[in-house]
Amino acid sequence: MTGQPGGGGGRVDGGAEAAVERAAAVLGVRARRGVAVGPLTTYRVGGPAGLFLDATGEADLALAQEAVSSSGVPVLVLGKGSNLLVSDAGFPGLVVSLGEPFASIEVAGDGLVRAGGALSLPVLARRTVAAGLTGMEWAVGVPGSVGGAVRMNAGGHGSDVSRSLVRCGLIDLCQGQGREAGPEALAFSYRHSAVAPHQVVTWASFALAPGDRAASEAELAEIVRWRRENQPGGQNAGSVFTNPPEDSAGRLVEAAGLKGLRVGSAHVSTKHANFVQADPKGSADDVWRLVLEVQRLVEERLGVRLAPELRMVGFPVDGP
Repeated sequence: MTGQPGGGGGRVDGGAEAAVERAAAVLGVRARRGVAVGPLTTYRVGGPAGLFLDATGEADLALAQEAVSSSGVPVLVLGKGSNLLVSDAGFPGLVVSLGEPFASIEVAGDGLVRAGGALSLPVLARRTVAAGLTGMEWAVGVPGSVGGAVRMNAGGHGSDVSRSLVRCGLIDLCQGQGREAGPEALAFSYRHSAVAPHQVVTWASFALAPGDRAASEAELAEIVRWRRENQPGGQNAGSVFTNPPEDSAGRLVEAAGLKGLRVGSAHVSTKHANFVQADPKGSADDVWRLVLEVQRLVEERLGVRLAPELRMVGFPVDGP
């Protein structure tokens, strides 16, 4: 999910508090207060949501839309949290997460696969391979959801969502509009689509080709092996910066001499320079400060300004 640092201040002012209260009045018992968002992300650091809604059906999304449109509360759609950093102060609005009913998968005989927005990409990869289809093997190494993958045109190992997506379902939490959209409307580009932060991808369908199951299973195993050997485990969100044209963000960070650079409880991975690691029980704000520092130093030393792929919310727009 491509974006710049920021996404709204972490401090909750009077207007934001009032909006949360108005939204809470609409959502009633369907919303919870003070749910920690950090543990729901792969960074496992960060603060609470003003309100949290676990949507178990489209009726909940309609209720969320009513709450957002009538209150003006900021809204954050949460997938698997594999590309998200929430500030230590938290998100002063409504966090909407798709529940298990949105994690279905249907495989048709013609190679068309319909997956719920909450389905994990590794499950999608393995289920399609088991059905004798090819085209989604790359997804086994991406720990995100189908909805998040559509929004950021996730990809890896030479492919991405745009290669096989046919249609998806979108619900706009600000305007309440539900619609279907195809690739032409989604305006896919590298790690980007036209899906807005306040839009929920409820399902997506992919057109896949018949494949050799044994060969595809071998490819899954190779992708998993490669990632374990070349990328760090622990608390991170994968690649922090998008790759510049004809270059690699990791190469640039390493060339700037920043492997191992630390700010408080966060450090640049010594295994892969485009990964920023958080210490157990660390600080999301430290991760954010380190991302900004890496961005500043790469530009200062190499003349290239890296664009964050990591989505950062609840931080001051004007920096530390």
